Amino acid sequence: MNNPISPVTTEESLANEEFVEEYSSHHNVIETVIFSLDLDKTAMVNHGKEGSLWKFKYGSVEVFVQLTGETDDDLLTVWATVLKLPAKNESGLMRRLLEMNWAGTFETCFSIQDNTVVVSAQRTIADMYPGEVSRIITLVANIADDNDELLQEEFC
Repeated sequence: MNNPISPVTTEESLANEEFVEEYSSHHNVIETVIFSLDLDKTAMVNHGKEGSLWKFKYGSVEVFVQLTGETDDDLLTVWATVLKLPAKNESGLMRRLLEMNWAGTFETCFSIQDNTVVVSAQRTIADMYPGEVSRIITLVANIADDNDELLQEEFC
């Protein structure tokens, strides 16, 4: 992930017809949302055979956005790191995360990935509108940033 994101309408992207064909509207929406959230201009992207992966900093968290392709069966997955495990009082932490999942995460959820607590959301892109893409990325970023320092303070 070493390619900084540039605005979608740059001459380079528009001049490269293969890029425009391969990376249609979902890519454009994702990059526009990231561009609006990434105030420090930290965003990077990696386009590969298995899809595209973006990474950017939002407040005190790193946010990742993965798009596996552009067919109806392809997935949009968004996640942000909250805290590393092990943690003190892990049973208390797990209870807190489950309670938070019920009451305040909307379409997102707290999960564990590679010994790390993350906020995540995933869905197929079938019939997904630009507003839904924006909402998922924004929710994950905001919920992770709003909770990471509080959870770290209490459980690390």
